[in-house]
Amino acid sequence: MSAVERLLTPEGWTLLSRMPPYDEDASLQLATGLRERGVDPDLVAAVMTQSRLRTRARAKFGAFADEMLFTPEGLEQATRLPVAARHAQRYASAGARLVADLGCGIGSDAMAMAGLGLRVLGVEKDEVTAAVAAVNLRAFDATVRHGDALEVDLVAEGVDAVFADPARRTRAGTRVFDPRAYSPDLDTLLALRETVPALGLKVGPGIPYRALPSETHAQWVSVDGAVVEAGLWFGPLAPEGSGRSALVMRGDRADVLSVAGDADAAAARAPSGPLKGYLYEPDGAVIRAGLVARVAEELDGTLVDPSIAYVTTTAERSTPFATGYRVLDSFDFGLKRLRAYLRTRDVGRLTIKKRGTAVVPDQLRQQLHLKGSAEATIVLTRLAGKQSVLVVEPLAG
Repeated sequence: MSAVERLLTPEGWTLLSRMPPYDEDASLQLATGLRERGVDPDLVAAVMTQSRLRTRARAKFGAFADEMLFTPEGLEQATRLPVAARHAQRYASAGARLVADLGCGIGSDAMAMAGLGLRVLGVEKDEVTAAVAAVNLRAFDATVRHGDALEVDLVAEGVDAVFADPARRTRAGTRVFDPRAYSPDLDTLLALRETVPALGLKVGPGIPYRALPSETHAQWVSVDGAVVEAGLWFGPLAPEGSGRSALVMRGDRADVLSVAGDADAAAARAPSGPLKGYLYEPDGAVIRAGLVARVAEELDGTLVDPSIAYVTTTAERSTPFATGYRVLDSFDFGLKRLRAYLRTRDVGRLTIKKRGTAVVPDQLRQQLHLKGSAEATIVLTRLAGKQSVLVVEPLAG
């Protein structure tokens, strides 16, 4: 009997529902107590693992995690619920009735779609993951099928929209960056448009522009500063038309910056100039989408270096697409000079940001041997071709 099968027994589900919030320090004592009470050791292991995964999953699913099941790989690859909700809205707005979620994983995107009233057919190749998805979708109008996603007859099933999240890891767990090595590969998935034009694909954020079809809308997504995915949208799922965009989600806010045109076009170049009084760090999704020039234009600024995504301005500006700093000082990089500068100012806690330099922040922090009581933020980058230190202060908001 598999771990999932044990959890789905009346005893397993009851035990899991009664588990307290997972605590690493108390887990061993709790597991020992359950085994001493006569609970099957394999069930104890399955419940403890699931309890730990549920605790981790709250970062992606909030309170929904407490009613879901997970696999370690499935949780890592699952779409965060707020992002899945944005996916689902595209399908609902396009008038989709039956969405085939090919490679549905643990069912996160299918949950969001079904939550908007769409019928969903989820297909998952891994048997255990398919069983987990079926549990997670038990309250929705959704069907989960264990099988090969590419063997589904979309026409016979009545599917009018497709979502696919191809596997992007090898069996050893190594990330795959080449879209030709996805499983299924990108070209095979793109061919589905001939049968169902309403196609959406979740791909790795490192996908190169040259791998994108010209006529697609490619959107990079960041959540609270971390780039989590890129999505490729076709047909009625891309009402904004061909091009690239950045979706920046922070807290309850979501902002979109976009550019129309061929999705595979080269990114526009922003002008560069000398360092001014303010520095702005574009969001990672903006950088991946090739929209740094748009942000520089919005801020009325220039890059500190032609190849580095830091924008400098003469005045404080407001934008959701970049984090702003006031520049307090700047000088050429040198370990002794930097150490003396920080010690003179009694700095003991240092935030190090970097672009365009090989310096490793953790190693530098150890080399500085700081013991003061003050805090500081520095940016390591290039100015006029030289490795430089910028001492900055984060702007409010």
